[in-house]
Amino acid sequence: MQAVTPPPVSAVMITWNSARILPEVLKALCWCDEVVIVDSGSTDRTLDIARAHGCRTLHRDFDGFGTQKGFAVCQARNPWVLVVDADEIVTDELRDEIRRRLADPGDCRGFEVPISLVFLGRLLRYGGEYKMPHLRLFDKRCGNYNTARVHEDVVLNGPVGRLSHHMLHDSYGSLHEYFEKFNRYTTAGARDLLSRGERGSIAQIIFRLPITFLKEYVLKRNFLNGYPGFVWSLFSAMYPVVKYAKLRELRRQQSRQVKI
Repeated sequence: MQAVTPPPVSAVMITWNSARILPEVLKALCWCDEVVIVDSGSTDRTLDIARAHGCRTLHRDFDGFGTQKGFAVCQARNPWVLVVDADEIVTDELRDEIRRRLADPGDCRGFEVPISLVFLGRLLRYGGEYKMPHLRLFDKRCGNYNTARVHEDVVLNGPVGRLSHHMLHDSYGSLHEYFEKFNRYTTAGARDLLSRGERGSIAQIIFRLPITFLKEYVLKRNFLNGYPGFVWSLFSAMYPVVKYAKLRELRRQQSRQVKI
């Protein structure tokens, strides 16, 4: 029986000052037919690294994760696209599984890819960040990203399968870098809430931190991840508190503008 050749895959990525582990990320994508990078004004070595690896690079001003990724997907030459962040590494096992599944996808128009977090130098094997499924491999003729500023999702018309091997998400090179991203994401999240007319009560803000910490650390078993699991649980509990506090700040600013 003759082996079926899988269709070509375009890897797409958005970047901004993403040089830290970009060489490893791109090396793990060498099997893709092309790598499309949409950059929003990097001032580090991101673009030099991308061009050295033969990537097709484009510039677009950043206006939200959903619209930026959606634009990147539209630039791909092939129908099947694999969306990879600039701090995510495709393992050899995942690469082989993708090629095998795409050789005979059946009626699936997309596949959820498990993504596992590496935090403070440790793979978090317990808790919600281990092999969390995200729709990252799909036929762009059947869908694309929504326009959410943050926590964007793919809206796909068709059945979705799930892969078993994971990508490694090595997102934070240091705690300094974590809080830089934390600040950007909480601000974007607060603006999203504001645009939807959400209101953040003081009680929500006060009680959300201990409840979220207990959920992450105890119920999701992050205590089994040692010190990195404790820090991750604490920071995860801080995230919604800061996001809703920023929402209240935005509402106050909006209220002052209306009165003026």
